[in-house]
Amino acid sequence: MDTHSTRPGNVGDTLIYLSVSFLKVCNCWKYSAARKYLIVAVVCFVYLFFTVHVSRASTRQDKRPDLWTGNSVYSQSKTDQDPVDGEVNESVSPTRSNVVYITLKFKRHKPAIIRGTVRPKLRRKKVKVRQQGKVKDAGHKTTANTRLGYSELDGSDTGYSSIRIYSERAPPWFSNDDITAMRFLADSKITQIDEVAPGGFSSLILFKSATNGTDDVDECRKCCGIVKRPLDMSEVFAFHLDRILGLNRTLPAVSRRFHSLGDGQPCPVVLWDPSLSPVVDQPSERLNWGSYQTSLKYKCWHRGIIPKPEWSCTSIHHHEWSKLVVFDFLLQIYERLDKNCCGFKPRPEDTCVELGYHEECRDKDGIELTHIIHRKHDPHHLVFFNNKGYFDRDEGNLNFRLLEGIKELPDQSVSVLRSQRLREKLLQSLFLDQQYWDSQGGRQGIEKLIDVIERRAKVLLTYINAHGIKVVPMNS
Repeated sequence: MDTHSTRPGNVGDTLIYLSVSFLKVCNCWKYSAARKYLIVAVVCFVYLFFTVHVSRASTRQDKRPDLWTGNSVYSQSKTDQDPVDGEVNESVSPTRSNVVYITLKFKRHKPAIIRGTVRPKLRRKKVKVRQQGKVKDAGHKTTANTRLGYSELDGSDTGYSSIRIYSERAPPWFSNDDITAMRFLADSKITQIDEVAPGGFSSLILFKSATNGTDDVDECRKCCGIVKRPLDMSEVFAFHLDRILGLNRTLPAVSRRFHSLGDGQPCPVVLWDPSLSPVVDQPSERLNWGSYQTSLKYKCWHRGIIPKPEWSCTSIHHHEWSKLVVFDFLLQIYERLDKNCCGFKPRPEDTCVELGYHEECRDKDGIELTHIIHRKHDPHHLVFFNNKGYFDRDEGNLNFRLLEGIKELPDQSVSVLRSQRLREKLLQSLFLDQQYWDSQGGRQGIEKLIDVIERRAKVLLTYINAHGIKVVPMNS
């Protein structure tokens, strides 16, 4: 019998049709009313009997063993309602439309040999401070060293250099000495890390390589580097910008990761030069804003003219200040010419605010200039030292005080700013330092820094045109 014909609804329709037909037939013989009612009752009873019977049969056909527990876990135990005699239903395929299919996610087990499948984590060695107790007395200068603990991992044991030069030649703005210094700072094996205080400088963290055989900081030439804080990473950007602008006044700087310093974060390292010295190294001498502006008017040492005592000149050549201004304005370095932050609105975390210098802007001529450095054997040229730049100041809060008194700017630097190729050169240059490139977020992060420099360059070019500043050759 066809399954479709056994449905309760179909049987009822058939019985009703037969009952109606039967009543019509009965009317033909004209039975009595009682007999007619009896026949109708019998028909209804038969209809009810067939309906209940078909419903029970359908229920038994659809009913299956209880194989799903309350927590949706498949169970293979038999139930008491299994109608099969001695047979186990191994293949259960649901036919109703309201069946929910559940995919079980099995827990992944760890491999048995974990050291063979997972790279072991390097344990950072604890830094122990050991006092060396060595104090060297050299006239009025004192150099105190404190030996710091270091890790043997602070060296180039990876087999490749973090200075990437894929072409035959490095960018033309780098000299051979620059490339050599960058490779040394990035890849040299470190044998010693000291905290030193050279004469005229604040405390510095100095590392020495295996090629250096002396503990004397004054004899550490081209084999020592200064380790700075991770927050001073803009020192690396400043070095590349200095070379691209043709200034050549900063010391080589790269980014390097130390396992015993900076919590493992990349730190800027700068090549140490023992010949560095403050321009004003006597306590009785001071270089303040007033004397600096006076020296700009008289163009000290320009064209070989020996300055007079009343000109307030130092040993620095007049053109050096113009180069410094271009560099400091693009990076918004204020510690040299405006340590009190009188030319802009500082943030609460700026050094001038933390030390209370910003409240002393009334006597601007008496503000002392700091970090004015030169070499002992080359007193007429500046060395840009401590070049921490600031990229978080918008064009409405730039420090134009840095440009006061400047009437000339170097033509080579200005031509780079006007050439529309500053971005291209910075990308090409910064790509060499892989550690710095990666620490800034790759090209996307570097592009954001260059955007800031380009906007400031446009402001500087506008300032040059508006104030009639001359652009002249300033070759050393």
